[in-house]
Amino acid sequence: MEGLSELLGVEMLGYPFMQRAYLAAVCIGIVGPLVGTFLVHREMAMIGDTLAHTAFAGVAVGLFVESVLSISLPPMLTALAVAVVAALLVEVLVDRAGEYSDTSLAIVLTGGFAVGSILISATDGGIAVGIDAYLFGTLATVSRDHVGVLVAMTVAVAVLVALAYRPLVYVTFDPRAARAARLDVRLYERLVVVLTAIVVVGAMQIMGVILVAAMLVIPVAAANPLARSFGESLLLAVLVGVGAAVGGVSLSYAYGLATGGSIVVAAIAVYAVSIGFGGWRRSG
Repeated sequence: MEGLSELLGVEMLGYPFMQRAYLAAVCIGIVGPLVGTFLVHREMAMIGDTLAHTAFAGVAVGLFVESVLSISLPPMLTALAVAVVAALLVEVLVDRAGEYSDTSLAIVLTGGFAVGSILISATDGGIAVGIDAYLFGTLATVSRDHVGVLVAMTVAVAVLVALAYRPLVYVTFDPRAARAARLDVRLYERLVVVLTAIVVVGAMQIMGVILVAAMLVIPVAAANPLARSFGESLLLAVLVGVGAAVGGVSLSYAYGLATGGSIVVAAIAVYAVSIGFGGWRRSG
């Protein structure tokens, strides 16, 4: 990227921390819509927000254990463990709750955030400073190790989705027929929510807990008015996600804005254009 910086005359591309930020943003832009497309078409868009708030509780657990017991636990590791458990719990609750699935999601979401706030207050706010970066996201905390984990996560998620693509599409649109075809519907449904948990935790440090779910939903919503098939919707959503992530990081650096907020606003801008273009194409 140093060569690209010199070629284009864009100074920020030459900074190592911006190179890491762009690479992280591209990873988030890919995996968010890649998993989010299945969630949106299953009408489970809110699960990303639910898992983000339970991941917040996981971060608080890691910081609490380190602060009180002096045991070093990586907050991202505890966040992932809690988010995966919460993902499986949500899947069970949704399966049992039926039409009241939104209630189940709300209970897990608020419960996760409640646990996190209790742990913060239990240390008299001592871990609040450390947790702020996870709440709102920041470019400055994107380390080389974090980028390496994000790249590995992106490859793993992409490979899993590619291998299970046909069954996942089948289960997403017609779970009854999928059961009749002897597919393990619950296995594939749980695979999607676990992948969602992994994506949420991976994106949390740059997007922040509050906004991370947006990358699961908004690019997909922007792609739907333009796509004529599920596969086309998936591809367009990834392109929108990557474009919004790179554009948001650029705006964040250029104007000193919050990274997560800039990425989400960029994605919403694309969504607005997509809705307008989709309406114009239908009327024409």
